[in-house]
Amino acid sequence: MEGLGLFILFIAAVALVMIMIIKLKINAFISLLGVSFLVGLGAMMPLPEISNTIATGFGNTLKGVGIVIALGIILGEILYRTGSTEQIANTMLRVFGKENSPLAINMTGYVISIPVFFDAAFVILVELARQISRKTRIPFITYVTGLAVGLIVTHAVVVPTPGPLAVIGNMDLNVGVFLLYSIIVSIPASLIGGWLYGKYLGKKAEEKGGENLYGGEPAVKEEEFEGEKPSGGLAIFVLLFPIILLLLGTVMGMILPEGSALASFFAFIGDKNTALFLGVIVSILALRKYFRSPLEEIIASAGSQAGMVLLITGAGGSFGAIINATGIGDYLVETMQTWGFSAIILAFLFSQILRSSLGSTTVALVTTSAIMAPVVAQTGASGILVGLAICLGGIGGSLPNDSGFWVVNRFSGFSFTDTIKSWTLGGTIAGVSGLIIVLILNLFSGILPGL
Repeated sequence: MEGLGLFILFIAAVALVMIMIIKLKINAFISLLGVSFLVGLGAMMPLPEISNTIATGFGNTLKGVGIVIALGIILGEILYRTGSTEQIANTMLRVFGKENSPLAINMTGYVISIPVFFDAAFVILVELARQISRKTRIPFITYVTGLAVGLIVTHAVVVPTPGPLAVIGNMDLNVGVFLLYSIIVSIPASLIGGWLYGKYLGKKAEEKGGENLYGGEPAVKEEEFEGEKPSGGLAIFVLLFPIILLLLGTVMGMILPEGSALASFFAFIGDKNTALFLGVIVSILALRKYFRSPLEEIIASAGSQAGMVLLITGAGGSFGAIINATGIGDYLVETMQTWGFSAIILAFLFSQILRSSLGSTTVALVTTSAIMAPVVAQTGASGILVGLAICLGGIGGSLPNDSGFWVVNRFSGFSFTDTIKSWTLGGTIAGVSGLIIVLILNLFSGILPGL
């Protein structure tokens, strides 16, 4: 199969995955794996090659991100179970003050979603946002937009969340360089789509009025943590410790002589697996006195969460591998040149389409990066910037097929329309804002380090 036939096969495969997950309610792991086999058969690949390609794609993806995904979830569970996430939020509010509390909520979401999955973090913090709305008389929709967009931006763009890690692994990128530029791009994206757009929605809500302007009654009671909690400073230190190691490894690698003992040491502690493992060890030692349940129970709970994430992530890698094995990557290069799209724009559009169609940021990022890796190699585009464009495409366009849509809807008590306004449009604005920054960086890629 060649040319247009390959592209039609690709579109049909994406549509089938969408139908299976959304309409037929089939698990994403089974859907992605099943469609991968069908794509191989449709492209008339040799039968043994189909199985080998699927297995190789699955294994290569998890080889790059499997350990980190598991460790990241364990770290997030420890922070949650010790009340550290709540303390981080309270500390940031004290620093910013009530007048700037929408900004504080946005940045709180941005920071907390680095180790904690979106759904859990939103449920933990939304009642805090509701309480602050009542005290400050700033519309609740301002806080919800800032919180939700802050959370999804780092979930989609900043390591060690699974999606960005999969992008780094599939495209063989330097994790430290990627992290540096992801922070440069994602903070403005979060502020524009979450804080500024949230303030705009708040003004519109004040003009409209209504009895639920400041949040109404809580939709669901937040779990109360009893007993002593860690200080905000300690909680923030534990959260940032592995991030610091990642950045330290990259910076020292640029400064120290290659092959020296110190360079090897910093390369070791700056490795993503080592940094996350040390982060978990530090969290256990620093927060042990605040545990409300045995450590084994916390790790077991994290393990149960990690299981399906790993399966879906691996299956996304299989789907991308089988798509590439059919030759769709080569055809996309030719088509892209014909249409005049840059690799950055194409990466963003692919990721955005898959994110909206499948309702999963992680699946969109895993699949798009697997497809775009050979495209980047052939075009000579900056892998870091293309990878960031993929991540940014996974932020917005959330529709009712996305579980996050209903988490925001239910726990905020918003109407369907308000959920679209705050969550869907806010995320889309953040993603597009980040893409604009990436395009600006691309203009100076020749002089910027690492690009």
